[in-house]
Amino acid sequence: MAINSHEFLEFVIQPALAQLGETSTIAKRLLLATACYETEIGSHLVNDKGLGIFAISESLHKEVWDKFIALDCDLASRVRGMASQHEFPKQPHQELITNLLYSAAMAWMVYQYRMVELPQEATAESLADCWQKYYVGGPINREQRSDFITCFNKIAPQSKPIAA
Repeated sequence: MAINSHEFLEFVIQPALAQLGETSTIAKRLLLATACYETEIGSHLVNDKGLGIFAISESLHKEVWDKFIALDCDLASRVRGMASQHEFPKQPHQELITNLLYSAAMAWMVYQYRMVELPQEATAESLADCWQKYYVGGPINREQRSDFITCFNKIAPQSKPIAA
C-alpha cells in the first residue's frame, strides 16, 4: 500500500522544500511525480534502482553530498538538520529509507546537483523530460517515459491545489 499522494505532498515534500528555500509549485509536482514513478510513492523502499521512496542509490547519495552539499555550509546544515541526530552518522544511506523528509530533501538535491531547469508548466510531458534529464541523468526508453507520464496523470487529479 502506498502513501496518499496529497498527504505526501503536504506533509513531506512541501516541508522539505520549504526548509531548502524552494517554493515552486513545479518543483513540488516534480518531486511528487518522481516518487510516484520510482516507487509508487512507497510501495517499495528498496529496489534495484536505489533506496527509499525516491530510489536514490548509495553511490549517488554519497556523490551529491561530497560534490555538492558539502561545499555549501548553510545548505549542508539545512539538509543535515532533516536527518536523524544519532543514526545519520552511523548509517547515512539508511536515512533514505527511514526518513521521508530527508529522502525528499535528497531527491531535490539530486535535481539541484544536476542544475535542474524547471519547466514553465507542470505538464506530464515537461516533468517527464525534466526527470529524465536531471534525475535519471541519461537515456530512457519509451516505456519508462510512458510509465512516468502515467504515474503523473494518476496522481495529478488526486492532488489538491498546491499552496505557493
